[in-house]
Amino acid sequence: MKIFGLLVLLGTLGLQVYAKPPITKAETDPVMLDLDPYMITALRGNGKDWKTIPPGRFGSEGGMADLLGEPDFIKLVEKHNLQLFNGPMIGCVTPTTAGIWIRTAGEAAFRVEIDGRVTGTVKTSAADDFTGIAMVDGLKPFTEYSYSILLDGKKITDPSFRFKTFPAAGSNAKYSVAFGSGARYVPRHEGIWRTMADTGPLAYLGLGDNVYIDATDRRDVQRLHYYRRMLRREYREFIARTAIYAVWDDHDMGLNDSAGGPGLSKDWKLRNFEVFKQNWNNPFYGQEPETPGTWHNFTMGDVEFFMLDGRFYRTDMKDETDTTNTMLGPEQKEWLLQALETSAAKFKVLCSGTMWHDKADKGGKDSWAGPRFKKERNEIFDLINEKKINGVVLIAGDRHRADLWKTDRPNGYPLYEFLTAKVTNEHTHNTRKEAEWSVNEGNFWGEIAFDFTKQDPTVTFAAINQDAEVMNASTFKLSELSH
Repeated sequence: MKIFGLLVLLGTLGLQVYAKPPITKAETDPVMLDLDPYMITALRGNGKDWKTIPPGRFGSEGGMADLLGEPDFIKLVEKHNLQLFNGPMIGCVTPTTAGIWIRTAGEAAFRVEIDGRVTGTVKTSAADDFTGIAMVDGLKPFTEYSYSILLDGKKITDPSFRFKTFPAAGSNAKYSVAFGSGARYVPRHEGIWRTMADTGPLAYLGLGDNVYIDATDRRDVQRLHYYRRMLRREYREFIARTAIYAVWDDHDMGLNDSAGGPGLSKDWKLRNFEVFKQNWNNPFYGQEPETPGTWHNFTMGDVEFFMLDGRFYRTDMKDETDTTNTMLGPEQKEWLLQALETSAAKFKVLCSGTMWHDKADKGGKDSWAGPRFKKERNEIFDLINEKKINGVVLIAGDRHRADLWKTDRPNGYPLYEFLTAKVTNEHTHNTRKEAEWSVNEGNFWGEIAFDFTKQDPTVTFAAINQDAEVMNASTFKLSELSH
């Protein structure tokens, strides 16, 4: 046993990586004050270590099942009544259906009660880190519903347990979505989620860096960051009432500026993907099982969103044997081009974790403007021209500021890109004079508002700060975004 323990320790030490420690300063949430230090020590070792991630108590694959084996952790769960440990999280919303995700503190069975009806039973187990999704159907379009969770027969309710279904195509309606990136867990900034929720978006698009894991081969550390973010009260209320869609970027897939490269041969890729999949509520995940990934699309009324995974199959420029030149990988690119060409939506939103415009990044080092990625980007832009696809707009994350960029095209309408990535982060990037506008003060998110009550529908991009103040905004008519 001693020899085995030493081997585990040495193996884990060999996987140490450079990463910033979790931020715990200025914590006020009663649940987090108790559970956060316990989980950090158990799953990440010395949480204050700056340069490396030391081993946790359970090895690199540790998680909820291991925590539940410790009596002191059970006492904290019982103290704060956390049998419903994380969630609920709304996702997979359509005009008539929705999926409700939860994580339980141990094996359990749950159902969802909504509009006088009860869903079928969903069981949680260690195999899926005690997560499950209950699907609700038979709902009415663009209608608000309240719901309850029936967990092992106990009814759990909260004022935040409510959501609105999406409008049907052809609806003359107004609605908005929020999006962002740069969302590291920072206790003194977490109130922004409640501010965002109060603006009433139908959905939130997490464009990566949704949590700052910064660990490629440590599933224990990855799970830790999801547990702690979803335990915080403001975020918990937000995801209970807002449809959530997410892709990853570098800091939640692996290390800073990381790239997965082609195929699935790297040991960490499928393991990290499974952790991601367990912690979100997307309608699908790439093209499983052959080509899994975090990319997906969904429709909201007359708008279609294409959530792109620019990390999992991106060319790994640190690997001399990787001769590909791709951000998406061939399968995802083919899917995107076909789905974009056949989309019947009036507005199409291409959602990327990294920037599109030539001047939005540090010389294209980590964006679509890079020399090995620009050809693929231009292939997407050229399809928009060749097939006369109207209503395309771009959104992006990564840089810790909010910008509006304009890409003029000689044979088509200009492509406008709305970038924002400082929801909770402390670090700020400088504004860019080359942009149409650029702001970076405080914390903020992006709002995309659609108005189909007008004869010429509009889309409005707005950067909104932690005080619900509009920092800057721009509105475009569909006719301005058409051939």
